[in-house]
Amino acid sequence: MEVTSLPTAAGRESRVIDWVRGWAAKRDNLRIEVDASGNVLLSRQGKPRRRGGPAPLVITAHLDHPAFVVRSIIDSTGVELEFRGGVHDPYFTNAAIEIFDAADRAHRARIQSLDAGAKPFKRITARLELPADSIQPGDVGRWRFEHEKKPVPRIEDGLLHTHACDDLAAVAAALCVLDVLREVKGCEHVGLLLTRAEEVGFIGAIAACKNKTVARNARLICLENSRSFPHDSPVGAGPIVRVGDKLSVFEPTLTNQISMLMMEHQKAAPHFRYQRKLMPGGTCEATTFSTFGYQSTCLCLPLGNYHNMIDIDGVTSGASRSPHAHVGPEFISLSDYHGLIEMLIVCATQMDAAGAPTLKGRMNDSFKDFGFVLDT
Repeated sequence: MEVTSLPTAAGRESRVIDWVRGWAAKRDNLRIEVDASGNVLLSRQGKPRRRGGPAPLVITAHLDHPAFVVRSIIDSTGVELEFRGGVHDPYFTNAAIEIFDAADRAHRARIQSLDAGAKPFKRITARLELPADSIQPGDVGRWRFEHEKKPVPRIEDGLLHTHACDDLAAVAAALCVLDVLREVKGCEHVGLLLTRAEEVGFIGAIAACKNKTVARNARLICLENSRSFPHDSPVGAGPIVRVGDKLSVFEPTLTNQISMLMMEHQKAAPHFRYQRKLMPGGTCEATTFSTFGYQSTCLCLPLGNYHNMIDIDGVTSGASRSPHAHVGPEFISLSDYHGLIEMLIVCATQMDAAGAPTLKGRMNDSFKDFGFVLDT
């Protein structure tokens, strides 16, 4: 709840990074590093990985969320901002926002105009409720949920309603996993990469590939919060082994290996639920890493109110019953969230174990059992 409440935007992820630094500082066997582009890496302290051991297994998540960044101050109550991320134009009409100054004070404002064609990002003007001379260019703004009658963040009926599940809930899950694995012998090869500026074209991930931030033989499990489609990938039906997105399918060997692990784990742990889906509602960093030659795939949480947009289909089709589009908290299922953590721990502890199930092994077993029919 703490992490998903932090204001963040592409290129302005410092609040989340500071939180992660504070979290890591309380754990004496973790190392935290920052690459040339500001991406954050966490790994275990200790001896270097032994030669001949398993290839690095790197969990990734991104630190930003679609949000506003102040461009200029117009006058005592007027502010010009740009919007870094993907939200449909109708949601900006007369919308309420809040802008955070360097002292983390929130200043309420309302959008006055939208230039949807501005480059490189949509541009808006907003009017503050009260004058504020502490707001400066580069400050972060985010949606204010004026239609929400209950506090945010909150947990209600098994759901977490909060400002930014995408992708801060995945950041939190990854940190929980690392907190467990840092004490597990044999998981020294597991690390975490937190990337910047995903919402404006995977810029941090691309930079990590170009800078060789992670070893070329690393296997990457990218975490996402992906738009839920109620009849295909419902919230609450379990975390998802994501086989692809709207641009690509992910590396099949790693994806299939994780699928096999989950099938076997479900047999041993009947409480465990998961889904295996394409999730075409957006694009994932796994596509970026695969494009640059890495073995990568994705695990994700089904997400409600994707990018804070309520009734996306109704709004985009013009069939919405609302007088105008409005934003709200994103939400995920807590059982899905805990299932994602369980998934990742299973992957880290069992993927490289002797006798770990593989799809090829399953086919060879089938041939051994039934190959005789070819001789009849």
